[in-house]
Amino acid sequence: MELRPILSALMRSRVALVLLGLQIALTLAIVCNSLFIISERAALMARPSGMNEADTVILASIGFGADFDMKRAMADDLAMLRALPGVVEAAPINSVPMSNGGWSSGLSLTREQKTSSAYSAMYFSDDHGLDALGARLIAGRLFRPDELGERSRKTEGWPPVIIITRALGDKLWPGQDAIGKTVWLDTDSAPSTVIGIVDRLQAPWVHNDEVVEFATLLPEVINEGAFTRYVVRSAPGQRDAVLKAAEAKLAALNSSRIVREGKTVEKIRADAYSGDRAMMIILGVVIVSLLIITALGIVGMASFWVTQRTRQIGTRRALGATRGAILRYFLVENFVITSIGLLLGAGLAYGFNVWLIQNYQTAAMPWYYVPTGCLSLWLLGQLAVLGPARRASRVPPAMATRSI
Repeated sequence: MELRPILSALMRSRVALVLLGLQIALTLAIVCNSLFIISERAALMARPSGMNEADTVILASIGFGADFDMKRAMADDLAMLRALPGVVEAAPINSVPMSNGGWSSGLSLTREQKTSSAYSAMYFSDDHGLDALGARLIAGRLFRPDELGERSRKTEGWPPVIIITRALGDKLWPGQDAIGKTVWLDTDSAPSTVIGIVDRLQAPWVHNDEVVEFATLLPEVINEGAFTRYVVRSAPGQRDAVLKAAEAKLAALNSSRIVREGKTVEKIRADAYSGDRAMMIILGVVIVSLLIITALGIVGMASFWVTQRTRQIGTRRALGATRGAILRYFLVENFVITSIGLLLGAGLAYGFNVWLIQNYQTAAMPWYYVPTGCLSLWLLGQLAVLGPARRASRVPPAMATRSI
């Protein structure tokens, strides 16, 4: 089919052509970048924390009253929790992955360094901590009971042994075995030796890409104030029962405190990524709305042109044009309009992605998003125009003889 008659007809409706082309272009640019953002957020939300999320709960205790003895209360609590039916392991801990609150510190490879080699989340726990989290030790060993200490604001220096994540070890000593290496958490104190490597244990801050995979476990229990947090891992399928029983037992064990923050790790994850989930839903609604509006725009414009050209279509039918030829005419015409909009939209899509990279530090959109978006919008355009095109193909030849 020749394009000259189609282009000539389109030039007589330039305003409509420009408006529809811009609508298609903006739809392609927004849809491609929105889908890329959704895929990024989905990958972020699916990132494993390194701990046993399905069977683990977090509880907290806040003591009050002059007679509250935190150290004794912690010892009683741990003895009770570890003996509770369904509990696999329990330990005190200052924070957990995805909780959005915790302690971080810089690590240096030499005492003389002015700038830290890496920054890491700091998890303070006892010799049961790693098992309570359900994290996987891939090299080295766990802490021994004789290596445990206590930490408060007045504590100076750092423990002589630490356990770090594999990602942190790779950052500090690329291509080397981190076991046995020393690192300074404070250049004014003695160094700490790495005795164990954990496969993965995320930092509490899920949106801080610089440190999210860097974590350090220290054999110390925070013994200051009246606040204590416990991580409790249950046997598979017993998490909810363990959480309910642990809350009740903690409250009954000591009346001089408030038990709060009984949460599953799955709930902690949901809270940590609630903003990302909301963004994905909003962008999904925007994508669907834009596609519907674009399809309706194509349907409306095509219907308008069919109505305007009824006599012209009847004349072509009277001169021998088949229904198939009329149908192909409108399909090709819409293909031309869509192609013009998509050419402009491709440039807008990449330009918008560059703007996002420069202003929001997002990653570069993979090349295949725009071609895939073009194919999808071409298909959408052809489906949208199919109804008006079929109606045009059914215009009888007798319409050529009717007066306007």
